[in-house]
Amino acid sequence: MSSGYISKSKQISLAEMVSRVPDGSSLALGGSFLHRGPFSFVRELIRQGKRELEIIKQSPGYDIDILCRAGAVRKLRAGIVAMEGNFGLAQGYRRAVETGQIELEEHACMSLTAGLRAAAFGVPFQPCGGLHGSDIPPLNGWHCIDDPYGSGEKTWVIPAIQPDFAVIHASEVDSAGNVRIYGTYNWDRIMSRAAKSVLVVAERVVSTETFKAQPEMTVVPYFMVEAFAVVPNGAWPGSCWPHYEIDYPAVERYVASDQAGMQEHIDNAPEAKEPTHV
Repeated sequence: MSSGYISKSKQISLAEMVSRVPDGSSLALGGSFLHRGPFSFVRELIRQGKRELEIIKQSPGYDIDILCRAGAVRKLRAGIVAMEGNFGLAQGYRRAVETGQIELEEHACMSLTAGLRAAAFGVPFQPCGGLHGSDIPPLNGWHCIDDPYGSGEKTWVIPAIQPDFAVIHASEVDSAGNVRIYGTYNWDRIMSRAAKSVLVVAERVVSTETFKAQPEMTVVPYFMVEAFAVVPNGAWPGSCWPHYEIDYPAVERYVASDQAGMQEHIDNAPEAKEPTHV
């Protein structure tokens, strides 16, 4: 970060951030399964009645499930989808696929990553190994090309995937929007590089001096971030290490809930109790 570093705050409310997402947008959601997903953002999408969304995530679960139950999703691009071992399948998502409510573009996690990398690198496609013998490439109309350097081998290539927004839940931000994530950041970094815009939900704001002291811990630099909102416990009912673990009873209640119970779950979420929500 240079001495000419821009210090204007990019902080807005969660509701204002979600209002910037038009119906029909494509959203790459950070985190993995029940770990550090931007779940407060997802629930606010439902509160604001967003529709026809395309969701992009290598390993979604709770987020795609609750969005499907709310009727907010048009299409999903994903690898594995599950509520994790304790809770089994994401049944709301499964019903949405089986009934044709949503379109599914099924990926391996590595093929979705390859598409995001292509967008990040500014090229139309990215080679991807490990797909030979799979039914996924022909289902998606992907192409297999000859090695142009003459080895005689063939390589599957994945078309670029450029989300309108990458939405990340972070451990810390500073006022300008630098992003720090403790623990693994999964696919959040490549999502941020591939998307047209980056929106961040953070546990807390810290001083810019702490980022300057450890620049290697900045996962997304401020100039890539459109805006951020501060929502403590915003990854609930999932975890955000080292701040909190998965709220297993809350996930169990959600999984067993009917539509009224799901609404109660949304109404009792941490961000719903914050005065900055509206």
